Amino acid sequence: MGLIKRSQIAGMNIHYMKYSLDYFLDAQERLGFESIELWAGAPHFYLDPEVYEDCKTLKAKVRDHHLKLVEFTPENCSYQYQLAAKGLNFRRSLEYFKNAVRACAELECPQLSTNSGWGCFDETREEAWKRSVEMNRMVCDFAAQYGITVAMESLRPEETNLGVRIEDVRRLFDEIGSPNLRINVDTTAMGVSGETLEQWFAEFGPLITHFHFVDGTPYGHLVWGDGCRDLRQYLQILKDNNYEGYLGQEITDRRYFSDPMTHDRRNMKALEAYFD
Repeated sequence: MGLIKRSQIAGMNIHYMKYSLDYFLDAQERLGFESIELWAGAPHFYLDPEVYEDCKTLKAKVRDHHLKLVEFTPENCSYQYQLAAKGLNFRRSLEYFKNAVRACAELECPQLSTNSGWGCFDETREEAWKRSVEMNRMVCDFAAQYGITVAMESLRPEETNLGVRIEDVRRLFDEIGSPNLRINVDTTAMGVSGETLEQWFAEFGPLITHFHFVDGTPYGHLVWGDGCRDLRQYLQILKDNNYEGYLGQEITDRRYFSDPMTHDRRNMKALEAYFD
């Protein structure tokens, strides 16, 4: 039953972090992926406040594997750079994300993935909230100069005390107020918060331009079939809401790290049943 196009499925490289970037690109081409979302973290892509990887070489490799780079996702959950940093790290994090924008532009990728960042749990939430709004606005304004859209996602409560629920993301979105800011729905964060796809579409509609679209229990960023989500139902909801954007396969559970290609093959097989 045709509910989605193959080109909408964007393979992602986080669970290939024990392998080379070349291995990841080879695997995506062999498995029939047409689009990819690049997790911009070492060892696949080096990025810091001062330098970043050679984008010309990477762009050629993506092209040579007949792939399209549709989303650029700088690592910001495990690294020290994040979107509500404070003190000196605010300035260093801002430069980090500016370099992410520059790399995104050089790679001719149209969209950058972000989130709220997080505050220290021993400070008031509002202090951290103000920093998140300020930095996100500055990143969006900088990205606008390069014609890049910024897509903000929610996180789980273990990851942040800021952008966790729909109402948090709505408030951030409104306060940031940037015309190039859009929404990236993470199905794991959504599930952990007890929310639904229908609620996200009701709140944001066409402002949703990307998904981290994975199975879960609701925890875990899992291969489709390893969690408890109804894939067909999820895809039908996307179709009913006329969603034609990309679905990033943000598979992060470490059970997949030793043999990522085998698990990507299982994942693609589950999705292929619903291709046009």
